[in-house]
Amino acid sequence: MSSAEFTYNDVGATREPGHCPEGFHPLHVRARIGEGEAVFRRAAEALLTWELHRALGVGVLADKDRAAPGVEVTIVLAGMVKAPCRVVWTVEEHRRVGWAYGTLKGHPECGEEAFLVDRTGDGTVWLTINAFSRPAKWYARAGGPATRGLQHAYARRCGNVLRKLCEEAADDSL
Repeated sequence: MSSAEFTYNDVGATREPGHCPEGFHPLHVRARIGEGEAVFRRAAEALLTWELHRALGVGVLADKDRAAPGVEVTIVLAGMVKAPCRVVWTVEEHRRVGWAYGTLKGHPECGEEAFLVDRTGDGTVWLTINAFSRPAKWYARAGGPATRGLQHAYARRCGNVLRKLCEEAADDSL
């Protein structure tokens, strides 16, 4: 683990749904993944092992195979934009699994993003992405609202890709 500091002050704030520090843009996207324990377990595993991110087509360079506090991960977009982060918290409960990472120096944005899979009382499995961010690099600032639109599109795509990854688990549980 490096000694790089986070590029924002409210480290861990995504644990509190709806919290967005002043000066940051909030993001909240929720997607239905499927139903049942098998789908929940499959979604949780894909999330915790970076499989979801790799299935999105982004590069993932992580110093551990599984998300855990302190794990450093760099997301590589289009083979050239590197976004260094560090996992700030994880949760592994009976009906809720997830983690959040915060940005480190060199990331085009400044902020935190949380990925949570939960199974509600009726058995429905959901992926929720909560984040807050603001531009850190000139090209992120230049993108303005379009950059935020891309962030929302990426979060919605996470739900679609995770749903596809879990289809076999859903079929097996029938």
